[in-house]
Amino acid sequence: MSKASQTRREFIKTNSLAAAGAMIAVGAPSTLLAGTRIGKTAAPAILGGTPAWTKEKWPAWPRWNPETDEKQLLEVMRSGVWSRAGVVTEFEKAWASALGVKRSLAVVNGTNALVTAISQFKIQAGDEVLVPPYTFIATVSAVLSNGAMPVFVDIDPVTYQMDPAKIEAKITPRTKAIMPVHILGLPADMDKIMAIAKKHNLVVIEDACQAHLAEVNKQKVGTIGHAGCFSFQNSKNLPIGEGGAVVSNDDAFMDLCFSYTNFGNPYGSAVGAVGAGANMQGTKLRFSEYQAAIGLAQLKRLDAETTTRTENATYLKSQIKDIPGIVPYQLYDSVTRAAFHLFPFRYKKEAFKGLSRAAFLKALSAEGVPCSSGYTTLNTQPFIAETFSSKGYKSAYPKEMLDIKKYNELNKCPENDLLCSEAVWFTQNMLLGTKSDMDDIASAIQKIHKNAEQIKTLSKK
Repeated sequence: MSKASQTRREFIKTNSLAAAGAMIAVGAPSTLLAGTRIGKTAAPAILGGTPAWTKEKWPAWPRWNPETDEKQLLEVMRSGVWSRAGVVTEFEKAWASALGVKRSLAVVNGTNALVTAISQFKIQAGDEVLVPPYTFIATVSAVLSNGAMPVFVDIDPVTYQMDPAKIEAKITPRTKAIMPVHILGLPADMDKIMAIAKKHNLVVIEDACQAHLAEVNKQKVGTIGHAGCFSFQNSKNLPIGEGGAVVSNDDAFMDLCFSYTNFGNPYGSAVGAVGAGANMQGTKLRFSEYQAAIGLAQLKRLDAETTTRTENATYLKSQIKDIPGIVPYQLYDSVTRAAFHLFPFRYKKEAFKGLSRAAFLKALSAEGVPCSSGYTTLNTQPFIAETFSSKGYKSAYPKEMLDIKKYNELNKCPENDLLCSEAVWFTQNMLLGTKSDMDDIASAIQKIHKNAEQIKTLSKK
C-alpha cells in the first residue's frame, strides 16, 4: 500500500514502528543556509547523501512512565471493579475542568461520542447536517448512523476548515445542525459559525476529536457550540487506546446522553414513568475504570505537551514558509491556541520542478522525516452511496435526494479536492522533539527543493 492511499491511523502506526527501528549514521556538521542547517553541497539522502535527521527515533507515542502513571491503574486492576464507577466519574470531572465546561460524559470512542450527541439533539431520518469534507470518516459516519443526510460545505483553502462563507448556501428546510471539525487540531472559525447557527436556529456540534485544549478567543473548542465531542484514540493528543467524550453546559442534554449510553435507563432529568424501566431506545457505550485511570495519568501532562507542540509548530512554520512551493497552514485571528494533532502544509510541485508529491514524500522519508499525504476525498467515497441504497434511507428521503450522481454534483468541494492532492502531514509526536529536530525537518525540505530536478529524474527510472 502506498503512503498516498494509507489512512491516517495506518500511517501513524507504520511510521511509528519504522521510526522506532531506524538507525541512521550521523553525517558531517552542516552550515547555515536560508535559516536552516543544510550544507551548501549536501546531497539528498535519496541521491546517496546523509539524511538530514540522524537520531535513533522520534519521540515515542503514547508516553507512559511506570513510576508516575501506574499507581491508580494498578489499584483499579487489583480492585476487580473494572466497569464504570468512581474513577470514570473522576476522569469526567477532570476533563470538564480542563476544558472549563460544566459536564463531561466519557464513552467508548470519539465516533460514538458524535453518534450520541447527534441522537440526543433528536437529529434523525429526514434531517440534514452540514459537515466539512476534510475530516476523518467518523464525522460523516456518525451522521449516517443516525439516519440523517450529510451535506458537505467546502473548506477555506488556507485554514483547511469548513468555510463559513459557504455555509448559508447549503442550508435548507431540512437542515438541523452544523458540525464544524477542528481538523488537525486547528480551530474552525467559531465566531462566524455560531452567528450563522443563531440566525437560522441551528444546533452546533463541535467535532473536536483532534483538538484537545485548542482555543478560540481563550475559550476551549468543544465548549463553544451546543455540545462538543472528543476522541482519546491511541494517536490522539490525550491517548487512552480507545475512548471519547461528549461535553456541554446543558444539563438536560447531558442527562439524555448519559441515559442513551446506558441502555436508555433513566438518569437525572431524563426520567420516565416510575417502575417502567428504560425510557428511550439506548445502547451501551460505557467507559471502563482502567481507561479512566490511563486518561487521568495522561491528562497531567497534556497542557505542557500542548505548549511544546505549539512552540515547535510555530518555529517549524517560520523555517519552511519561505521555501518555494511550501505553503503552511494559517490560523484564524480568533485562535488563541491550536492543538497541532498534525502539522500540515501544502506542497506545490510546480516550485519543485514538477516533482510529484509521492516522490517528494519518498525523498522526505529518506531524510529520516516521517510524513503522509493525509486524507483522500471523503465526499465521494462509496460508503455514502451504499448507505443511500438501504431500506431506511429509501423510506426517509425522496428518490432524487438519494441519486448519488445528483448528490455528488450538489456536494462538490473543489477546494478540498485540491487540498487532498497537495497536503503533507507530520504527526504530533514529532512536535514533541527539539528545536534542532525542527531545523532538521526544514533542512530536509531545503535539500529536496534544491535538488528537485535530479530527484525527479531518479523517480522516473
